[in-house]
Amino acid sequence: MLKKVLEPLLIHPLARNTDLNSPETTELRSCIIQSKPFLKQFYQDCYLSISNLLPSEISGPVLELGSGGGFLKRYINNLVTSEILKFSNIDVILDGQLLPFKNASLRAIVMIDVFHHIPDVKSFLAEASRSIKPGGAVIMIEPWVTKWSRFVYSYLHHEPFDPEIKEWVLPKGRPLSSANSALPWIVFERDWEKFQAEFPKWQKMRLKLHSPFCYLVSGGVSFRSFMPGRFYRVFRQFEDILQPFFSSLAMFATIRLYRETSA
Repeated sequence: MLKKVLEPLLIHPLARNTDLNSPETTELRSCIIQSKPFLKQFYQDCYLSISNLLPSEISGPVLELGSGGGFLKRYINNLVTSEILKFSNIDVILDGQLLPFKNASLRAIVMIDVFHHIPDVKSFLAEASRSIKPGGAVIMIEPWVTKWSRFVYSYLHHEPFDPEIKEWVLPKGRPLSSANSALPWIVFERDWEKFQAEFPKWQKMRLKLHSPFCYLVSGGVSFRSFMPGRFYRVFRQFEDILQPFFSSLAMFATIRLYRETSA
């Protein structure tokens, strides 16, 4: 009910009356990100975080899943951009559940807000285990479940949010709108022991909770920005003060899975 009341008032003009599964909508999102200084700085921070977590001991291409309207290629050399549908400036059209890469050929797979859209994440994780070199990594920035984010994702966000599902699969739906924002938390927190048992090559994980307010204040790719770009660093500093409370407040997590060299 709250979403229905607020959405017509706050939606960004370029996002009005768009189909989430249309390639044109993703192209528009690129324009939205570039036109909103606060949001663009959020993405820049995300890209820097991902690039800093890439393994330095090995070489090879880095695959980005769900590149969409982003600009990660400015931050990572030898990046292969990809999407499930045809977009401009995308290197490869692919499905993350069946990757067209040779065994042990990738340095890493990276993504932002993509994992929770994959219909069967077990298939993706199996493909990642096959195609990433020992010493490589999977790095993602994804929604996370906390007391604060439960409210936001349940009442203020357009994507489905169900932290109670038993299996790691999504109901059948369209390729870009099918989602469960709770899925990363389910796999890498609630069901962590199950993940370790099923994917023993990925025993080491680095998890950093962050961004309780910045993305929300930015308006994301759907809504108008609630704050000018010059206040971005002020909000980041405010969030830094709140770090001791991120287990209750964070909306996102940066997750790094490391494939052990002995595996």
